[in-house]
Amino acid sequence: MGESTGPAVMVLGALPSLVAAGTLGWAVACRRSVARQRFGRLARPATVCAVLSLTTSFALPQAGSGWKLVEAALLLLLVAVVTRWSPLRELATALPVAALAVTLWPLPLVTGESFLESIGIGAFWLLPVVGAVAVGAYPRRQELRRRRAVAEARSTQRLQLSRDLHDFVAHDISGIVVQAQAARFVAATDPSHAVLALERIEKAGLSALAAMDRTVRMLHGPEAAATEPLPGLSRLPFLVDDFTAAGATEAYLDLPPTVTEALSREAGSAAYRIVVEALTNIRRHAPGASRATVVFTTPTAATVEIEVTNDRGAGEASARRGSRGGLGIPALTEHAQALGGTLSAGPHGDGGWRLTAVLPADVPAVLPAGLPGVRPVALPKDLPVELPEDQPGALPKEKTP
Repeated sequence: MGESTGPAVMVLGALPSLVAAGTLGWAVACRRSVARQRFGRLARPATVCAVLSLTTSFALPQAGSGWKLVEAALLLLLVAVVTRWSPLRELATALPVAALAVTLWPLPLVTGESFLESIGIGAFWLLPVVGAVAVGAYPRRQELRRRRAVAEARSTQRLQLSRDLHDFVAHDISGIVVQAQAARFVAATDPSHAVLALERIEKAGLSALAAMDRTVRMLHGPEAAATEPLPGLSRLPFLVDDFTAAGATEAYLDLPPTVTEALSREAGSAAYRIVVEALTNIRRHAPGASRATVVFTTPTAATVEIEVTNDRGAGEASARRGSRGGLGIPALTEHAQALGGTLSAGPHGDGGWRLTAVLPADVPAVLPAGLPGVRPVALPKDLPVELPEDQPGALPKEKTP
């Protein structure tokens, strides 16, 4: 081209700017939803524009600096858009080429400068490239963090749903199976007992449906889930009664009033889950057990211990050992540890089984204010709590012969 600055040279010098402007115009001249998809496909056009810019910068320095300034501005805009929307594989190719095009374009226009001065000019023009990358990288990073938070929330929700289904629905379904088996054997000889079994099956089925309804409502957001809290210690007497009525195992509950006051709402819900899981395992693995006990104690002022035991069922000494373990006990162990407690299970006595859980107590040091006729009084932590002799500290579920 020599020193010619004719129309052909000017057109060729303006070509990278025209291509970059056309690329950006193509990306934004559509609906918003389509524009985001086009933004994600700008890495290759940006690479082409950067290559054209490098070629014209060194092959046609006579084209002038006016077009080069416009070209650099458009390339910086492409760098920001590509950094924000393009896939990482394409970004790794387009970004270095575009950075070189913006950084090196002034060098052919500078004559007689030393090597260090040329480096300084290139470093000065590298700063806008770094700024454009930061402008595109920040919302990209925020979007990535948001997606990770959503994925973690979904994983936590799936885990919670699986626990709910296992702890409550599985308990009711196992009761339905036991009642159906009992009704099949007594239907011919004692239809009245079969009718009672069908009523219990209906009740367990409705309970399972209620648990599934609560699980589905949980999927609609935290507001729906908060409207119906999970069962707590107040539901344990009904749970033990239903368990006794559903099978041949007599269940007994020892729940002192002090324990109900000592456990927080979250710990009480965890205690209910633990008892449900223990009774469900007894029904599955030891249906012939004659006795099951659920005992709550306070071995220390800061802990509450839950112990669920059952004796050996007829012909079922090795049934639990030979069966495959499920996910209920490990999940409840993690839940108890998250609350600051422990949970363990293993053989007990002559072929029986015992589950022991220790949860932290939440005994208030001061009585709540605002109650009529009650003054707040500080209580020492080591003060023993004794019940009058005429007020039993347990809720016995034993049936009188």
